[in-house]
Amino acid sequence: MTVVSLQLAAAIYLIACLVAGSGLVLRSRRLARVGVWLLAIGAAVHGLSFLSLHASGGAPPLTSLAAAASFMAWIGTLFFLILLLRARIAGLVVLVAPASFLGVFVAALRLPSVGPATLAESGSWPHAHVLLASAGLALLGLAGLAGLLFLAEHHRLKAKIPGRRPFALPSLEALDRVNATTLAAGFTLLSLGVVSGMLWVQAVSGRPFGGTAHEAWSLIAWAVYAVLVGLRFLGRQGGRSAATAAVVAFGFLFFAVIGVGLVA
Repeated sequence: MTVVSLQLAAAIYLIACLVAGSGLVLRSRRLARVGVWLLAIGAAVHGLSFLSLHASGGAPPLTSLAAAASFMAWIGTLFFLILLLRARIAGLVVLVAPASFLGVFVAALRLPSVGPATLAESGSWPHAHVLLASAGLALLGLAGLAGLLFLAEHHRLKAKIPGRRPFALPSLEALDRVNATTLAAGFTLLSLGVVSGMLWVQAVSGRPFGGTAHEAWSLIAWAVYAVLVGLRFLGRQGGRSAATAAVVAFGFLFFAVIGVGLVA
């Protein structure tokens, strides 16, 4: 049932991608709104997959890459939908929907081959670490997407490209606010994820740092974001610089948290 729910959610997210992309090409606000509604329906189906995950007898461990990718995609989608209640950023769906689809698609492919959960042996710290770190990664990814769209729109305006403004694309001010909000919330959650991860390692090995490449790169990525947050909120960083930093920093964070484990 879990894999079926994920496959259905992935299908709905994919349709949302196609509808939102069509809206961008045709400059249709109506298609943009339909894309948002499809994204919300996909998020609801996606949420049901977590209920069936915990109800199943052979649930995969939350610490698996597949489960973490699924949770990250869901949290990022939900936070985007919540932000829509406060800001006119419907156009960002052209980037959020593909990211949601990819996260769920990976989870749907990997979940069937994952073994039964073993988290009980390590207490609650693994759950806390993965939930907090994944949520932080999702929000910082949303900040990166907002930064990417900010740079694209900023380039279009600077280049004075002729033609009508694309459908309902968020203003630079709205994208900058999304960047700031998701950066602050994401860094807070990521910090809590780092702390809970250290407590997890402490509970298992008796020391807070195990010396693995994943831990070292993750701490470096956290330090990069700490500098970025300081520049953003204390150094009064400009919108374009903040957008560029959000895109580059998330690329580094993604490699540090997920890429290192894949290439190691």
